[in-house]
Amino acid sequence: MDFKQTARQIIRHLGGASNIKSVFHCITRLRFSLVDNDKADRHALADIDGVMGVNLSGDQFQVIIGNKVTQVFRAIQDEVPALSASDKPASEDAEVKKRRNPVSLVFEVISGIFSPIIPAIAGAGILKGVLSLFVTLGWVAATNQTYQVMVAISDAVFYFMPMVLAFSAGLKFGANPYLSVALAATMFHPTLATLFRAGESISFAGLSISPVSYANSVIPIVLSVWVLSHVERFFNRIVPAAVRTMFSPLLSLMIVAPVMLIFIGPAGISVGNVLSGGIIWLVNNMGPFAGIIVGGTLSLMIITGMHYVLVPIIINNITRLGYDPIKPIMFAANFGQAGAAFGVFLRSRNKKTKSLALSTSFSALMGVTEPAMYGINIRFKKPFAAALIGGAAGGCLAMTMGAKAYAYALAGLSGLPSLAGAGFVWALASMALAFAVAAVLTAVIGFEEKQDQSASDRTPVAPAQPVSPAVLSAGTVPVSPDITLQAGISPVNVHPSEQLYAPCSGQLMPLSELSDPVFADEVFGKGIAIVPQRGELVSPVNGRIGSVFATSHAITLESESGAEVLIHIGIDTVKLNGRYFSRLVEDGQEVTVGQPLINFDLEALIAEKVDPSVIVIVTNTDSYRDIELISNGQVDTQDAFLKLTTTAA
Repeated sequence: MDFKQTARQIIRHLGGASNIKSVFHCITRLRFSLVDNDKADRHALADIDGVMGVNLSGDQFQVIIGNKVTQVFRAIQDEVPALSASDKPASEDAEVKKRRNPVSLVFEVISGIFSPIIPAIAGAGILKGVLSLFVTLGWVAATNQTYQVMVAISDAVFYFMPMVLAFSAGLKFGANPYLSVALAATMFHPTLATLFRAGESISFAGLSISPVSYANSVIPIVLSVWVLSHVERFFNRIVPAAVRTMFSPLLSLMIVAPVMLIFIGPAGISVGNVLSGGIIWLVNNMGPFAGIIVGGTLSLMIITGMHYVLVPIIINNITRLGYDPIKPIMFAANFGQAGAAFGVFLRSRNKKTKSLALSTSFSALMGVTEPAMYGINIRFKKPFAAALIGGAAGGCLAMTMGAKAYAYALAGLSGLPSLAGAGFVWALASMALAFAVAAVLTAVIGFEEKQDQSASDRTPVAPAQPVSPAVLSAGTVPVSPDITLQAGISPVNVHPSEQLYAPCSGQLMPLSELSDPVFADEVFGKGIAIVPQRGELVSPVNGRIGSVFATSHAITLESESGAEVLIHIGIDTVKLNGRYFSRLVEDGQEVTVGQPLINFDLEALIAEKVDPSVIVIVTNTDSYRDIELISNGQVDTQDAFLKLTTTAA
């Protein structure tokens, strides 16, 4: 491919350089923002050598290139130097933020700060719950030194919560995260701690500093890092580059740290106390009604992303009060979703639906509700209503009987130790009630679904019979154990060449069902999509990493046998600019089957209303006679699920 010639033709058929406002690229396509989309000649673009297709997604004009997208992108920048600053979608993100509802922006900020720290506090929270349970049952004495060391391990992240939040908030607000931690460390310095314990008045430059404890606090450091981000950016602009590394952090700390200790810190502590007091008032005065409202609407809050607002409140309650009454209602709401999915399993006559409903019900019991909620309950409508009613019933019982959470953990079976303590039995009862009410209502009320054809009506198909290329190109292949995703060559003299192993656990879905027409039309090759249950992507092959895209939402690999595999996490996830994704491998690295490649925040993607489907494509499809699906509708990580058969005998 002549990249320069291709770039010139793309620019010309997009309406010329004057019609291009900006351009960036993902792992397979160029993404243009045009002045006037109508000026682009889609047919002429599609005929350009090296262009695999075009697509209009919202206001974004996409030109699909494939593996050579980086080279074409650079050639376009060479042709139009003014576009060189637009290699990242940050400017577009800024425009979106300007137009975004302020409330939505607050939700996004809270989610962005607290989502990354949840694994740490959830793991420590479960440990705290287990230790509390052991003491309650008399299995260990509180004076046991081993127990005390374990308590320190479980409580450390909560005690030093400001430092953990400082790093996360620094990343979110654009402040230097290490400078943010240095700011938080000020709160815990022994000199200040000694002054606070002395009980005497403390002043700084004539201004009074309130002697408050910042251990376990949440709000003061978040507000302080937000201020730090603005102050640091100001000094980065005005301080000469030669001395910026030294003086910008110095001046930022000198200004923000005293402001934090004098104004922001005490105010943040007061706000936290008001929030905790408000929760206590709600429990004391509106117990059952509050449980019904929260339990019955929590799943709706998850859909909108509003549930992240509760995370800092829950953490604040646990750290300031020692317990939280909201978290048990989250357990009840999740069990309501699990119960509704289980009701679908009981009522459905469709084998595929029954299998999906049962597996997603179990996932919801473990605290991951999105597969059940989006894959089953919302899809059939009535089960979702039953789940809300079940959550309301469980929430009412939990709040009425005083169920409490004593540590932060995932609201599922693995997090039960966090509820150990006063009200533990009632917490379990509320979860059981939510599950039972939702399951029974779903089974009784029913729902509409497409039934499987009976065996007598169904045309028999031999398990090894491949689907014709015409059917495949139409994108109508059903997901079942007996289909062959055929590459289009007659089935003679074939032999097994290689197997691919599932890179994540979840429900298999044909590419034709994806909302992105580029993937749905198999522009890049044959493959399959997986609706994931967890936010971990592992290697499907023994081989080598080709490249990990800059925003970590997509990766290419080459197996030892020569299979070229593209894995893309989610639809249009490049717009997130790397948020919620964390790469674990580098370009060119050797990997083995099951080796972790990328971690992603599944809940955050769903909260952003992004389709999180993991798309697995064999990009050198033409090298194979058959690409055959050998697994059923549900796969677990490292299950063999695709068989590639070469054209050679």
